[in-house]
Amino acid sequence: METIKKFVVIGPESTGKSTLCAQLAEYYQTLWAPEYAREYLEKKGTNYSYDDLLIIAKGQIETEENQLSIVNCQLPIFIDTDMYVMKVWCEFVFNKCHNWILNRIAERKYDGYLLCNTDLPWVADDLREYPEVKTRNKLYHFYKDILENQSTPWTDINGNYEERFEEAKNFVNKNI
Repeated sequence: METIKKFVVIGPESTGKSTLCAQLAEYYQTLWAPEYAREYLEKKGTNYSYDDLLIIAKGQIETEENQLSIVNCQLPIFIDTDMYVMKVWCEFVFNKCHNWILNRIAERKYDGYLLCNTDLPWVADDLREYPEVKTRNKLYHFYKDILENQSTPWTDINGNYEERFEEAKNFVNKNI
């Protein structure tokens, strides 16, 4: 049985993850799963708790599963954020991570990761918390360390939006 090829786009805030997911979905004529945290925080506000991050993680999985249920198995799907992002977020802000998130990391399988680097200019919005280059780079290295220590193929995505899209397409084409 054929399975859907799943590619996750991760990285610090304001690194073009949503833009890249939308570009890839359009190019491959498929769907993408948006980041649930944005939807949640737009409704609730940015004063979130440790328990809110578990709600966000569960919403992210639900968003991903909803998109997976309707995509044609011949097409890849692109996922903006996964449980690695939730793990980093929990640990960075609260110095701990929900076991539920860690269990999802262990059981969910993907076909590739696209790690968005911090070389795009910061774009402020009401939900973003870390405009400082030092903090953004620190978060980027947390993601990179995670990806280097797991077995799913991944690539570093750099450059302007067009260059990122080309790098991402090349990686996806090698892994579908």
